[in-house]
Amino acid sequence: MERTYVMIKPDGVQRGLIGEVISRIERRGLKLVAMKMGTMQVETAKKHYAEHVQKPFFNSLIGFITSGPSVSMVVEGKSAVSVMRALCGTTNPLNAPLGTIRGDFCLDTGRNVIHASDSPESAAREIAIHFSAAEISGYTRIDERWLYE
Repeated sequence: MERTYVMIKPDGVQRGLIGEVISRIERRGLKLVAMKMGTMQVETAKKHYAEHVQKPFFNSLIGFITSGPSVSMVVEGKSAVSVMRALCGTTNPLNAPLGTIRGDFCLDTGRNVIHASDSPESAAREIAIHFSAAEISGYTRIDERWLYE
C-alpha cells in the first residue's frame, strides 16, 4: 500500500472542516495511519515548502501556514497519492470540480484548505518532515477485504 502526506491547512481548521475532510478521506476508502494537530514551526514550514523558496509567494506562504493550527496526516491505500490529489481537486479552487474538497469549499488559491503530496517521492519526504516512524501506525482495517481485489 502507498502512503501520502495530507495537511488540513489553518484555513480549513478555522472553518471547522477537519471532520468533513477526514470523513471524505475515509469514505473514499483510504486509511489514516498517523495524525496530529499543532501550529507548524517556521523552520518546519521552510523544509516542507523548500521547492518554493525562490518564488515570490514563499514568505506569505510560510506566514500563512504557521499562522494557526493545522492537522497533519499520513494516509494509506492503493494509489494513495493520486487518489488524494483527485479528492482535493486542483490547486486553484476556481478550476476544481464540484465534489472535490477545493471545489466544494474554496474560492482562493491561497486559502485552499488542504495540501496533499504530489508524488510518492514528495510523500516520503513530507512524511519524514512531519512524523517519526514510531508515530505511524500500521494496521489492517476491517473493510480492506471489501475495498481491494
